[in-house]
Amino acid sequence: MVRPYAMTKGRTSPGGHEFDLIALVVSEAGADGGPDGQGLPAGPEQGLILDLCRGDALPVAEIAADLDLPLGVVRVLLGDLLAAGLIRVSLPVPPALLPDEHILQEVVHGLRAL
Repeated sequence: MVRPYAMTKGRTSPGGHEFDLIALVVSEAGADGGPDGQGLPAGPEQGLILDLCRGDALPVAEIAADLDLPLGVVRVLLGDLLAAGLIRVSLPVPPALLPDEHILQEVVHGLRAL
């Protein structure tokens, strides 16, 4: 068992990147750290993250749950992977940019009228 602070080399922040719980993470094409994590910024845990996110985008919270790691640790590891260009992160749409609920209800009523 490896202590969380050892996985992150004592760091507690993701290095200038903020990862929302619902931000989607996907591995870049060709991103592979090998089975023992060689070539990755931190270690084998990042290889597991790359494997999880290969092909399918996963939210940050689901990655933490699947790996059974604290969310803060996963955010630091993701920051390293993002800085190395091994992952791509899609940020969620801010609530201010989402359509108004009233507009959506009008669309539903219009569709029902058809």
